[in-house]
Amino acid sequence: MSVKTLLFAAGAVAALSTGRAYAEDAPKSVSEVVVTASPIAGDPDRFATIVDQVNRDDVLTNGGSSLADSLRDIPGVAGTGFATGASRPVIRGMDAQRVKIVENGQSSADVSDVGPDHGVPIDPLAAQTVEVVRGAATLRYGSQAIGGVVNAINNRIPRKPISGVEGEASAAYNSVAGGGEGSLMLDAGGGPFAMHIDGFGRRASDYDTPIGKQQNSFFRGNGQSVGASYFFGDDDDSRVGASGTHYEARYGIPSDDTFIRMRQDKGAFGSSLQVDAGPLQTINLDLSYADYTHSEIDPEGNLVLSTFNNKEWDSRAEALFGPMGPLSAAALGVQWQDRKFEALGEGADYLLPTHTQSAAGFAFVEAPLGAFQFQGALRVERSRIDGTPASGVSMRRTFTPISVSAGFTYEVSDDLRLGLTASSAGRAPAQTELFARGPHDGPQTFETGDPSLKIERANSLEATARYRVGSGGKIEASAWGTRFNGYIYGALTGRTCDEAGVCAFDSPEELKELNYSQRDANFWGVELKGAFPVAKTLGGDLSVNVLADYVRAKFTGGGGDVPRIQPGRIGGGLSWASKSLDAGFMVLAVDSQDHVGVADSPTDGYTSVDAQIAWRPLDGSRRLEVLLVGHNLADETIRNATALNKDNVVMPGRDVRVVLVSHF
Repeated sequence: MSVKTLLFAAGAVAALSTGRAYAEDAPKSVSEVVVTASPIAGDPDRFATIVDQVNRDDVLTNGGSSLADSLRDIPGVAGTGFATGASRPVIRGMDAQRVKIVENGQSSADVSDVGPDHGVPIDPLAAQTVEVVRGAATLRYGSQAIGGVVNAINNRIPRKPISGVEGEASAAYNSVAGGGEGSLMLDAGGGPFAMHIDGFGRRASDYDTPIGKQQNSFFRGNGQSVGASYFFGDDDDSRVGASGTHYEARYGIPSDDTFIRMRQDKGAFGSSLQVDAGPLQTINLDLSYADYTHSEIDPEGNLVLSTFNNKEWDSRAEALFGPMGPLSAAALGVQWQDRKFEALGEGADYLLPTHTQSAAGFAFVEAPLGAFQFQGALRVERSRIDGTPASGVSMRRTFTPISVSAGFTYEVSDDLRLGLTASSAGRAPAQTELFARGPHDGPQTFETGDPSLKIERANSLEATARYRVGSGGKIEASAWGTRFNGYIYGALTGRTCDEAGVCAFDSPEELKELNYSQRDANFWGVELKGAFPVAKTLGGDLSVNVLADYVRAKFTGGGGDVPRIQPGRIGGGLSWASKSLDAGFMVLAVDSQDHVGVADSPTDGYTSVDAQIAWRPLDGSRRLEVLLVGHNLADETIRNATALNKDNVVMPGRDVRVVLVSHF
């Protein structure tokens, strides 16, 4: 980071977010659990790695049509920012095939890992909580989760019995794109049955930037879901349920003149059987199937240029065990996935049909070791990918990535807990990395895969610290490093190509040559967040908040910088919360990014200023809440360092949001 940025941030520890946005930073109670990090429930502070959560309040406050928008205040997390409808989360400089996006633990079943212009068919308006897991806990989700997991959690298959009817309705308007959105969630039940219904819609025009309107940045989206569960057994502790979901969207590609029309239909099944037979306590089974399609369309004549289809099964079975010998808890599981992908029209020039199948077994164990708490995990996976590379000869590649991790936590005192995790995780190359073979018009690239790629291995070490401050404050910090053996990446060459793949330097053609390659690389970084209650004033609680993160990634042997890595951030803030009114603002210094790869462009630093007021007019009751939220209030010109199209796209300018929320 530059000295200028550090000095600015040191003087800017006067803002970060409101009490609502940092409610999750208060100490978690023992009864609170996270579902993504481990199949074994319990206090999240026992994990050696830190699990971040974004609650429903934060989702509605942050706005945006992508999960990446909801995660804007999570240390170490950024977004690809390619389009309003296509911004995939980036975790510690890793995205696409290294970040697994799931819904209730099941695959998002889309093609967002195939190209940055492809959106994720999970709208934040349908999520009640979003969890972010980094490090060893990702072994539960497969080799494509080597960088992290983002899990959107909702109640579409009710997990607990419900008595009566409860729900939430929301509506919002934003000034930057003249956009409106609304959502409705209903949960109802009686006796052994429970049902969930939700629906949402959003509409936004091209958004404003400090240098003018960003053309072709519009978004339209809506979705509906219905699900039900049946509860049985002692205390209704066993369940079986299912849900059906429909999602569709239409959004522009701001670095191009095309737009994408996307649709997905998904069915999911979930069950949990309480066994209590000796050490075996519970058996969980989850299954989903999704039929996804999107078309890339030229608005002149409404001509379909390409169509991408994806049909995907995902299933996981887990057996949870209680104490056994030295173990305090354990879990054994298996996972099976089947994915059939095809591209039609011009898309067939980019990637011919592929079929990916994987089967895996995994285990988690926990054990007290004196003053330490131990967590261990092992995953063995078998992947088979059928496809056709640029040679035109169909082929099959098989991989057996093996991953293992060991973590320890040590409770120094009631207020301080330290953690250390070591892991070695393998990742099988993905279909695009192996078999890409031509022009991809969305990102304006000419891509060539390498069918001889080997398993990518990440050897990681991470240290964490959690410190409670007073009665309601907490600091969480982590320092991590990863050595990649055979890091797979899309390497820009600096040449541009025509549709036939004729490439040259200083060519007038628009397609950037991108070849998938494999090199050793080192990643490292630090993350910090904290909340400090400092005073009670004016009938409310005043707190100071801090946030910082930094990622550095280089190829070994003097090979230069890994491309498209997010810049560092540092800032701090004040928030005030009372029964009827919350208020706060954020100032966050984002550094420039000068460590760029070949043929990549640097980005300037900027200062992010956000603010919000939340008012509960009905005597502080959450039956009605009115929010006024401001993003990028300084109207800074922002280009996203992780975006492949950052030279042509500016991020949204000053935005003021009005949000109404009613709980009943």
